[in-house]
Amino acid sequence: MKLLIVGGYGTFGGRIVQLLENEPRLELLVAGRSLGKADAYCKGRGGTKARLVPAMFDRDGDLRTQLTDMRPDIVVDASGPFQAYGEGRYRLIEACIDARIHYLDLADGSEFVDGVSAFDPAAKAAGVMVLSGVSSFPVLTAAVVRRLSAEMARVDSIRGGIAPSPFAGVGENVIRAIASYAGRPVRLRDGKQAVGYPLTEQMRYTIAPPGRVPVTNTLFSLVDVPDLRALQALWPEASTIWMGAGPVPEVLHRALIGLAWLVRAGLVRSLSPLAPLMHWATNRLSWGEHRGGMFVAVDGVDATGGPARRSWHLLAEGDDGPLIPSMAVEAIIRKALDGRMPVPGARAAVHDVELEDYERLFASKTIHTGFRDDSEAKGLYPDLLGDAWKGLPTEIRAMHEGAAMAQGRASVERGSGMLSRLAARLIGFPAAGTDVLVKVGFDIGKDGETWTRTFGTMSFSSRQFAGCGRSERLLCESFGPLSFAMAVVVDGNRLRLVLRRWSLLGLPLPMWLCPRSNAYETVEDGRFRFHVEIAHPVAGLIVRYRGWLEPALRQAPSKVPHLVPAE
Repeated sequence: MKLLIVGGYGTFGGRIVQLLENEPRLELLVAGRSLGKADAYCKGRGGTKARLVPAMFDRDGDLRTQLTDMRPDIVVDASGPFQAYGEGRYRLIEACIDARIHYLDLADGSEFVDGVSAFDPAAKAAGVMVLSGVSSFPVLTAAVVRRLSAEMARVDSIRGGIAPSPFAGVGENVIRAIASYAGRPVRLRDGKQAVGYPLTEQMRYTIAPPGRVPVTNTLFSLVDVPDLRALQALWPEASTIWMGAGPVPEVLHRALIGLAWLVRAGLVRSLSPLAPLMHWATNRLSWGEHRGGMFVAVDGVDATGGPARRSWHLLAEGDDGPLIPSMAVEAIIRKALDGRMPVPGARAAVHDVELEDYERLFASKTIHTGFRDDSEAKGLYPDLLGDAWKGLPTEIRAMHEGAAMAQGRASVERGSGMLSRLAARLIGFPAAGTDVLVKVGFDIGKDGETWTRTFGTMSFSSRQFAGCGRSERLLCESFGPLSFAMAVVVDGNRLRLVLRRWSLLGLPLPMWLCPRSNAYETVEDGRFRFHVEIAHPVAGLIVRYRGWLEPALRQAPSKVPHLVPAE
């Protein structure tokens, strides 16, 4: 199969090449206006199973002649920005239909994608597929909403967002597209509101795949993407459809928000002249964690008439996240190679890739996904862990399902330094000892749980509760004025606590000053075991205690000891 990738050495085109270059059944024409750049890109890919051929292609030139000379089976337009194509925006689609060549694009503009359906009769007559918006927005979002709403009687609202890694690398055409629509009105479904203003309307959200360390709580701004119209057609009963982007660092995001408000207020006509500066800043002023994610949340009514609130979360580590927008193209091409070509017609590609297609592609990457059902509270730990909860060993789940008390034996070690002894005394940590009797009492209320740990004759307490705001989807544990916000992570047969934030009297403290911790629960020889180790870079070891517990006076199953964090 011969694939012509327009913009093939650009940001998105290059990622399509990267995803497909291991397929020996493909010939990839890596095309753009510069043959030299195309040739350099192909040589830079090294040895590939697919045949990479550099080519020159000018979308403003004689398209019929260029397509006749190249004779591709499928054309993929990965150039853009589609918002700036002007009056001849559909010239390449028309040329492909005339030449009976299949066509895909990664268009990210709602108006462009919506207009492609006008070519449906001609595409069907020519026997070719013309699929637009073949990217995360709206293909992945539509696939996820189908899964989330499968057992709902009605969908009331759909919200979603993408939070790219600060080191993802953003193409110039993406920035040009954002600059073109920032602060300018777009058609939006949000209750009675019919118009939205991208980059001036915000929400905060925490992307938290169950059992994984969540992405830092992120500020999302409304963006003009195909979903705003494509999802309306699929779920017309939904009163709210809102899609956002959460670029980081947040200080740059807030600067962009301020500029968008200038456009909305009519003080500036457009941010397009600032696109080169925005592109420079986005790709050079980067710091933070090299991870990103995506979420889709659906609210509605279940089959019994009760409220239904479900969400899907994606986490991508390192360099795999930037590949996701191009994976819809990869999925369609691989299915076509296997004889499953999408049916002819021109449309948004919201029905041509399912979530299981994505999941097969995610499996070979450091990309993790999961679902959460927030329709009703199930308990502190089950709610935090979502669908990862049921994968835990029975002994761990039993200690987190409502026990009144647990008891067992433990060994305790204490640091010998003055600072470590002072810290242990302030918290009330137990004295050193071996084979110490341990009892843990659990007082469970609506707002959290109070854990009272007794080692021998010494006791200390802490309060655990679900975080909110910047600590959303984290387990918070308070020891007097100190509070630690931790990710609850499933690591094989272990349940670990990973410290993410801490505060004193509600005031956030810098992480470099925070105690270090290694805290986890596991199962050995059919018995629940715990390990808690707390240290500080200056004070050294503060306390380390480990041992086993068995739930007692079980009303349903029970609860366990958890102290501070884990790195």
